[in-house]
Amino acid sequence: MQPFLRIELPDRYNLVDHFVDRHIRNGRGDQTAIITGSRRLTYREIAAQIDRVGNGLLHLGIQEEQRVLLVLPDTPEFVAAYFGAIKIGAVPVPTSTALRASDYAYFLQESRARIAIVHSTLLAEFAPALSEQRCCKNVIVCGGPVDGHIPWDQFLESSSPECEAAPTCKDDAAFWLWTSGSTGRPKAAVHSHQDWVYCCEYYARGALDIRADDVTFSSSKLFHAYGLGNGLMFPFHVGAAAILYPGKPAAKTILEVAEANRPTLFFSVPTLYAAMLEEAGRGAGYDLRSIRLAVSAAEPLPADIFRRWKQRFGVEILDGIGSTEVLHIYLSARAGQVRPGSTGQAVPGYELALIDDAGQPVAPGRLAI
Repeated sequence: MQPFLRIELPDRYNLVDHFVDRHIRNGRGDQTAIITGSRRLTYREIAAQIDRVGNGLLHLGIQEEQRVLLVLPDTPEFVAAYFGAIKIGAVPVPTSTALRASDYAYFLQESRARIAIVHSTLLAEFAPALSEQRCCKNVIVCGGPVDGHIPWDQFLESSSPECEAAPTCKDDAAFWLWTSGSTGRPKAAVHSHQDWVYCCEYYARGALDIRADDVTFSSSKLFHAYGLGNGLMFPFHVGAAAILYPGKPAAKTILEVAEANRPTLFFSVPTLYAAMLEEAGRGAGYDLRSIRLAVSAAEPLPADIFRRWKQRFGVEILDGIGSTEVLHIYLSARAGQVRPGSTGQAVPGYELALIDDAGQPVAPGRLAI
């Protein structure tokens, strides 16, 4: 297990310096950062795109703390847009790619986003939402030019690949994530520049022992807190590589992508683990021997799924609990110590308590009712 990074951040801190620029300074610029389809991007290449996005947003008049709505699949464009906005002190707001026009209208209104960056395949649902808001002045479109909007390629080409990070503070707002809306419509969880470092150090290194030679693959998407950590922030914390898949997470496709790209850390959800077991049971010989650990979250992992997955692929699934408000997993099983049907122990760095409806601690062995 790697020693913990001693987290003592300066007051002036921009997370892009740690997760991207640091790797360039430390000589890892030519290491693979992103694998998507047949493309491989190095840290140096994605850093140049990030800087171009930052400069492009500044040219369009974006100021510090103003929001930029992201409606993008898991692609390098998402990575560049997310980090590019943060680098100049703006606040990206990743948003689901599976919503209706009324939902996008709500998110535009709630965020008061000045700019939206949207994939062309999603404009049919997104475009009607623009007529109901007053803040969004420009829409940048990836995936091909669309009349009336700024083409992504033109947006990048007209911007410099060198951008100075804004002098943000560690507790300044860095990005928003939408909650699941279990108590009404989704609400924004506002996270600061310092938040990801703690999640990455305490969970990704403390529980998963993530290393620079790891390759991560998450079926959960980057607009989720769970997927954003798994599929981007954890590997970029240590200079590892991330596999990005922009399509829908169907069992057969996810297994094929994993077999072709050989991740070492795999992240999914119980429903999809069950579907992948069913798919593998049809006789297809999926080779997942590259995976050293699998992770599950978002819903309880049945003990039977754990046992069947380990028997079929020889890999443990570490169940975990997290939340958008806390940002990522704070309660997790440990490799080699899994009790099927149990979620595990508190992640180092977090204090947890089980309380009843009256707010009182529940004694060991009793139900919290």
